[in-house]
Amino acid sequence: MNAGRLPAGAGLLARSALAALVIAAVSACGVQVPTDPGRTLDRVRSERVLRVGATHAPPRVVVTDPEGEPSGPEAELAQRYAAHLGARVEWTTHSEAALVEDLSDGEVDLVVAGLDATSPWAADVGLTRPYAESTDPGGQTRQHVLAVPAGENALLSDLERWLDAAEGAS
Repeated sequence: MNAGRLPAGAGLLARSALAALVIAAVSACGVQVPTDPGRTLDRVRSERVLRVGATHAPPRVVVTDPEGEPSGPEAELAQRYAAHLGARVEWTTHSEAALVEDLSDGEVDLVVAGLDATSPWAADVGLTRPYAESTDPGGQTRQHVLAVPAGENALLSDLERWLDAAEGAS
C-alpha cells in the first residue's frame, strides 16, 4: 500500500458518512421537505376546515348562487379532498383575480376555477400537475389544474398524491 493513500472504498465510506451527517443535521433543525411556510396543510388538518375559492367556470365549476355551494367536477373534487383530510369545505366565490389574491392573502387554501396548465396565474400561485384533460369547443385539449397558495409545497404535494390516487379525479 502506498503511503498517504486510503484503502479502496474508503472514499465512498467517507462520502456516505458525510451525507448521513448532513441529513442528521438538517433533520435536527426541524426542516421538513416539502415545507409549508404558512403551515396550510397542518392548519386544515387541525381545524378540520378546507377553505376553497370557486369561480363560475362551467362545466368544471358551476356557481348558481354566490351564497350557495358550487357544483361540477372540480367542486366535487374539493369536497372529496377535504374528506380525505378529515375536513369540511368552507366556500368562497369570487372572480379568478380575486381568488388569486385570496390565496396570496391566506384567505383560501385551494382554488377551483376551471384553470388549465397554461394559466396566467402560474407565477402567483402553486398549480398542481394536470390531473384531467378535456377538449374545448374549439377542439383544443385543455389540461386541468387546481391552485394552492404559492410556496405551500406540503399541501401541493399531498393534493397531487391524492389526485394521482383518486379514482375519477376528472
